[in-house]
Amino acid sequence: MRLLTAVDQLFLLLESRKQPMHVGGLFLFELPADAQGEDSDFVYQLVQQMQTSKVPPSFPFNQVLEHLLFWKQDEDFDIEHHFRHVALPRPARVRELLMYVSKEHGRLLDRAMPLWECHVIEGIAPETESSPERFALYFKIHHSLVDGIAAMRLVQKSLSQSANEPMTLPVWSLMARHRTRIDAIIPADRSIRRIIKEQLSTIKPVFTELIDNIKHHGDEDYVGTFDAPMSILNRRISASRRIAAQSYDLSRFRSIADNLNVSMNDVVLAVCSGAMRNYLLTLDALPSKPLIAFVPISLRNDNSATGNQLSFLLANLGTHLNDPMHRVNIIHSTMSSGKRRFRRMNQAQVINYSAIAYAWEGINVLTGLFPKKQAFNLIISNVPGAKKPLYWNGAPLKALYPASILVDGQAMNITLATYLDKIEFCITACSKALPHVQDMLELIEAEIGVLENISEEKTLGLRE
Repeated sequence: MRLLTAVDQLFLLLESRKQPMHVGGLFLFELPADAQGEDSDFVYQLVQQMQTSKVPPSFPFNQVLEHLLFWKQDEDFDIEHHFRHVALPRPARVRELLMYVSKEHGRLLDRAMPLWECHVIEGIAPETESSPERFALYFKIHHSLVDGIAAMRLVQKSLSQSANEPMTLPVWSLMARHRTRIDAIIPADRSIRRIIKEQLSTIKPVFTELIDNIKHHGDEDYVGTFDAPMSILNRRISASRRIAAQSYDLSRFRSIADNLNVSMNDVVLAVCSGAMRNYLLTLDALPSKPLIAFVPISLRNDNSATGNQLSFLLANLGTHLNDPMHRVNIIHSTMSSGKRRFRRMNQAQVINYSAIAYAWEGINVLTGLFPKKQAFNLIISNVPGAKKPLYWNGAPLKALYPASILVDGQAMNITLATYLDKIEFCITACSKALPHVQDMLELIEAEIGVLENISEEKTLGLRE
């Protein structure tokens, strides 16, 4: 058995009927060239292969909760519980696919079983008239088992980098060539003495950083846990979900970052900031103070593909500012300040610092004592994906969209992943709290265009 970490426990404690704590991935494939046509049984063969496989799930897909304190290996795997084969009415648009996934993403996982589900969905119309028909894989897994980086690594290890490689194992039984590597990176149990020693060593540096926060409170690049304004984003949520997803060219973000001399993540935050500002303006709901984003930062310094190893930075999105370049500058400034702070600490120190710095927000989320006062307005998470093409029995993966979690007082989450030459945005929102979330996709496209114009002007010397 393996003891759950404090972060793993938190995701379980936060879970409720209207607040499922699983993350999901929607993977869009095209049928391979030799499997096209109305009579193609390619997807059926994939489904049969998974349903009839005798290979048991591998770690972490074989883990089940024991008394909410430990993970233990499940000895009674029931494929009927975990696997779904769905055929949408042909030809289904991506809109219908997202409606199905939205509904499934709002359903709780059964804690008596390993906390994941796999859905194979067929009947999706081609992207263009001359393109192959598509099918999808929707996989959801509890956040207590994996963080975003770990989930992405599991995906890459479950698929192939070769279009010609036959895959006989289900996606939950990672490919045989990775089995030893995966098993080798399961976190080993550590002695209590070593854990206590490690925790005691964090006291001084964490205390030093907390004192430094007090000294710099009020600086332009400092963001505190009491700075976020109340907004329409910070309402009580229901179990209803609305997922909106779109792919954008990665080169556009990279070009803006290079021309403006900021990071790619700064550009992502600036695009989200401008889109969110315009979305709230259409609802006549833009706060006079800037929205604050909760930005997950990976602390993973190994090749592991399990567990949670992350902390968070708070970013001032500058949504109160009309000038897009001013928003870019304030985002860059606050993110750079937070990163410098984290670089002064090791992983254990960062985790303990975050636990103290964001403690009241954690208590608030757990208890709901201060529903009108949030430490941040929304989560924006950027997950690096595969740089090489991935295939499933020859079917090329064309897009992947990471769906995330919502909690009371946080009605929207923007998570994106990079894949090949695309950056894939996935917006998860409470459909009862926020109307017309799909409009954000067009607003994101418009904001990319605005920043492209600014960066080109700067390159030509037309803008300071």
